[in-house]
Formats: sequence, C-alpha cells, structure tokens
Amino acid sequence: IGISCWINDSHYWFFKVCEATIVFLLFFGLIFHKLYKKHTHRISQKKSKNCPFSFFDVKGWIIMGFMITIGILTRTLHVLPEAFIAVFYTGLSVALITTGTRFIWYWWRNRHLLV
Repeated sequence: IGISCWINDSHYWFFKVCEATIVFLLFFGLIFHKLYKKHTHRISQKKSKNCPFSFFDVKGWIIMGFMITIGILTRTLHVLPEAFIAVFYTGLSVALITTGTRFIWYWWRNRHLLV
C-alpha cells in the first residue's frame, strides 16, 4: 500500500525515504525489537510442542487485531493523505518484515529445540 501511494505521488522522494527510515527506526527500535525479545523468550520457556501461531500471546493478538482494524478504517475513510500513507506504511512494513524475518531466523536456528 505504501509503495502504491509512492507511485501515485513521487515528488520529494528523497525526503520521503528519510521519513520512512525514521518511521522504521522508531517502530523497530522502540516496539518490535522489544516484542521480539519478549516473545522469543516466552516461546523458549515452553515445554510442549509449539503451535505455529504461538509467537504471540493473547494480548499480542488483540493488539494486532486492533492495529489491522485501525489501518483498514484509516484507508477506507481516507483519514490521512496519500503522502503520509506512503511514508508511514513503508516504514512500518519494513519494520514488520524485519521482525518477521528475525522470528523465522530464530526458529531456523532453534528448530531442533522447538520440536
């Protein structure tokens, strides 16, 4: 979504890349890194076989549902301008992809312990 918004409005692309980088650093550094550490620690403490969806606890799934709902409503109701969506969604997406990759890497390194 962020990239499609960039295609529609490619003005000031360097400034937008800088803004998206700041969004990435804020979300990854202040939120997702801590969540990664919290959830990998919780998963490593489990004794039984893990469900593939067990990387989040109930609170995490509720927060994820809330974030998705807010994102859908924001886009559907056109609450924010396309320029903001381009920067924010791109930075947030890269932070989520990076964190997801870290979860996959954690699983790959510890797959013999997690079975």
